[in-house]
Parts: sequence; C-alpha cells; structure tokens
Amino acid sequence: MERVQCLAAAIIARVLSGRSLDAELAAAWRNEPALTPQQRGGVQDLAYGVLRHLGNLDGIIGRLLRNPLTDAPVRHLLLVALYQLSHTKARAYTIVDHAVPACASIGYPRAQGLVNAVLRNYLRRRAEIDVAVAATDEGRYSYQTWWLAKLAAQYPRNYRAILEAGNVRPPLTLRVNRRRIARDDYIELLGRELIAARPVGRYGLIVDKPRPVAQLPGFAEGQVSVQDAGAQLAAELLDVYDGMRVLDACAAPGGKTAHLLELADLDLTAVDVNEERLQRIAENLARLSLHAHLLCADAEQPEQWQGAAPFDRILADVPCTASGVVRRHPDIKWLRQPRDVQALAIRQTRILDTLWQLLRRGGKLLYATCSVFTEENNGQVEHFIARHPDARRLLLPPLADGIEHIDGQLLPDVAHDGFFYALLEKN
Repeated sequence: MERVQCLAAAIIARVLSGRSLDAELAAAWRNEPALTPQQRGGVQDLAYGVLRHLGNLDGIIGRLLRNPLTDAPVRHLLLVALYQLSHTKARAYTIVDHAVPACASIGYPRAQGLVNAVLRNYLRRRAEIDVAVAATDEGRYSYQTWWLAKLAAQYPRNYRAILEAGNVRPPLTLRVNRRRIARDDYIELLGRELIAARPVGRYGLIVDKPRPVAQLPGFAEGQVSVQDAGAQLAAELLDVYDGMRVLDACAAPGGKTAHLLELADLDLTAVDVNEERLQRIAENLARLSLHAHLLCADAEQPEQWQGAAPFDRILADVPCTASGVVRRHPDIKWLRQPRDVQALAIRQTRILDTLWQLLRRGGKLLYATCSVFTEENNGQVEHFIARHPDARRLLLPPLADGIEHIDGQLLPDVAHDGFFYALLEKN
C-alpha cells in the first residue's frame, strides 16, 4: 500500500500543477511497468478519489493543522491517506501504518511524526470535523468557489443535484452495435456470463458492476462500444439517412462517429486536429468494421481540406469546459478557471460560424457540448441565431425513456453525464 500511496500522491501533485489526470496515469504506467494490475487499480482509485473530494479533504487538513503545510509532497500524501480514511473501507490502522513510513519514500522522513499525529487526530475527531467541513459548499461538494457560484446562479433549483452527480463514480455504459446484435440479445449474452445489465436510452445499457471492457463478451468483435447514454443521443438527433454526406468535426475519440455509421450507410468525414486521437478513431472503426474518411486537420480552416460539395449533416461537437463530465474527469474541477469559459466560448463561436458555411441549404447541424455552463450552450446558440438569419433552431424530438432535457440541456444524473444539444436547420 505504501508504494501505491506514494505514486498516487505524486500523480495528484502533477495534476494540481496543471497536468491532465489521464496523461499522468498513462505516464505512470509507462514509467512503472512492474506494477501489478491490483497496484494500478489502487493508484487510479486513489488519484480519482482525491480529486473528486479535494475540497472536502482540504477542509479536513485545515482543521487538523494550526499552520499551513509548506511541504507540498507531504500535503499530497496526507490527502491520499485522508481520502482512504474518510471515503474507503480500508482498515484505518493499515492506512496509517503505511502512510507514516511513506514520508521517507517521498524524501520527507522528518514529517513522519506530523503525518502520524494528523491522521490519528482525524480518527479521534472524525465526526466533529466532518460536520464542520460539510457546513461550507466547498467542503461539502468539492468544487472551486467560482464554479459553485456559477451553477447556483444558472441553475438555482438544480445546482446541488448537479454538484452531487459530479462526485459519484460513473457507470460502465455500453452502446450496442445494432448492425451486429440486438440489445436484448446482448443483455441475454451478458446474462450467460453472469453479468447483470439494464437498458438505458435506445441503444445503450448500463453494466451493474463495472469491469475492464476486454472482459465483456463480444467487445473485441465489435458488438458493443463504451459510450455514455447522454453522448449516444448525438447520432440520433442528427437525423441521418443512407447516402448522406456527413461531417463529424472535432471527432475524437470517435464514439459519435462510429454511432452515426452504425445507424446509416453514410459518406462520412471525421476531422480532428490531433493525430494520436485520430488514430484511436481508426482503431475503433476497425474493431467495428466501419469506414470513414479520417482527416487530421483544423475544423476552423476547412479551406485546407473541404471539397466543393456541401454536407447534408454536420456534427459540431465543439471543444468545451467538459463541466458536464467531471465524474469521469475529476481533474477538470480544479484545472478549469473562469477565463477558460470565455476563451472556449469564443473558439466555439468561430468553429460554429465556419462549419455553417459548409452546410447545404435544408441541411442540419447539431451543436453539441459536454458542458453545463450556459455561456457555452444556450447562450452560444442564441447569439448564433441572431448572427445568422438563415438559421432556424428545431425542436428536439422526444428522447428515449428516462432521459430528459431542459431546452436541450441534459443535466448529469445517475444514468448519464451532462450534455447540451441544439439542432439547427439552414433555411
């Protein structure tokens, strides 16, 4: 456990300095090839858990220390150990007994007494401290102050539910490839493997107990893909038919690209500026036996790749704050800053204006984000309509049972992440 604690603390330190959690975990696996699968799982669980509950854990540390802790590595180790004590079922004495000598492993042997005292003091005063920390929104929900204020202003009735949804472990949600197998047949296939699952949306299902996808029957053969139930709505809402010329802009990692091709035989072009992420799309399409034209290019510069013919349908899944998917990416809660919302909204405006020129008259463009911030969603669409008299916003058709939206905004809940959709028609 000591090694796992130290690795998790180091990863958290790098994330809080501005790096991506996914990238840091990938780097750790490359740098530590001898880690067992159990150790990898432990490091990942601790890193995700600390970042989900960072505000709460910071509040706990603040009540246990008289003076601010100046040694950052020691603080990160304390965050890991306190997360284990407050949010896991690991035995308290085991956590403490490993965290104390871990101080020497991270180069701070003199901090052993401090770490031991802080952790044992928390165990003695846990009930009192937990109540005091939860009295503030920062301590209860673990988000930055500006984020809390923005959601409270934009969603006065729903913001607490949004915050809570962002702190739960996400489900393993699959999209069944209807070209390969019917959903009911796949659920039956899972049942034969003693894997319980329940339907969600029109093509999705939630596996009751998450597991590595490689262990799922039919995954390698392209029968299913991993995709959140909210994300699965994009392909349905775009309203595609056989023979259409379709553009998926900002396409990586390719879940929506693949779903579009599962729904209809399309002449589909998928564009993304990142070569590595584009390769992931290629790998997913190969597993599913699907084909698209893949272009490593900038969606804002179509003159470099667009031909003469306009597109019948365009999916504009634009870069955003990802504020609706923080349960899957808890580092976002701490890496995003208020200036990022405005900067991304400006970029979204440029992309949307550019892509609109590529759409044929009578065609449809689906504007999509995985954000819950109004500036990126309904605010963005309202400004677009005001600038483009040839644009008409269409009412969204009825969504699948159990999935609701507020003017195109899906708020995160137990079944899906937070997404926004607006379907625009070119008059």
